[in-house]
Amino acid sequence: MKLKNKKENVNPIIAFIDKYQTIFSLLLFFLTWEVLCRVFHVNEAFLCTPSSALKHLFLKQPDAEYHWFINIKATMTEFILGFSITAILGVFISVCLIWSKTLQKMVMPIFVFFQSMPNIAIIPILLIWIGYGLKTNIVIAFIASFFPMVVNTMAGLNSVDEDLLDLVRYLKASKLKVFLKIRLPMALPYIFSSLKICTSLSVMGVIVGELYASDKGLGYVIANSQKYMDTPPMFASLIVMSMLAWGMYVLVTILERVCMPWKFVKKIDD
Repeated sequence: MKLKNKKENVNPIIAFIDKYQTIFSLLLFFLTWEVLCRVFHVNEAFLCTPSSALKHLFLKQPDAEYHWFINIKATMTEFILGFSITAILGVFISVCLIWSKTLQKMVMPIFVFFQSMPNIAIIPILLIWIGYGLKTNIVIAFIASFFPMVVNTMAGLNSVDEDLLDLVRYLKASKLKVFLKIRLPMALPYIFSSLKICTSLSVMGVIVGELYASDKGLGYVIANSQKYMDTPPMFASLIVMSMLAWGMYVLVTILERVCMPWKFVKKIDD
């Protein structure tokens, strides 16, 4: 008796929705938001509709704080630089800490000490040391996402089975070869998971910095609009920064597929 292929029983509409479920869920969310605001006649000064927020992005505003290209470019630059520095230094320092247990015992308490400090509390000190602008916001983004990056990467590098390590040591494999052939491949899922987490943390760090230590950027737009209870540019900024984080998340996922193709290979039924 022949078994029917499972794919033959799948409704094409359901299959299409399942394929693009992320987009459909976002559209459903914004549609629900739009309908509820219109049905209950919500005051725009309290909560604007998504269409009003998006419309605001394409209006030419005479005020400098609403020059969207300049502000989006500033936030994007700070976000990309902060995220990139976090990724590079996070992996590098994690490797150094795994390589030397003595260094790990010395440095980790310091990392925990600084991680326990709220980012907002550090901003006044950074303003004295660095000043307003790009550098301060990059540092805040780095501080916000660095510790999770290091902890998760170290967990991945330490996830190797001890029996496997004993075997390769018995075969007299060098420490470098053990790292490149065993530890690093085993740590890749942890590294990419931490990178995905850091996409949102980096954006939050940048926005926190722009709220208090910048004269441009989406955070600056939010802070300035709040003074006048002008919610459309505030929600427009929130939507754009979410799209920035989501776009970086997608790029990390694509890179993950390139570096770990075996993880995404579909299992073929016997």
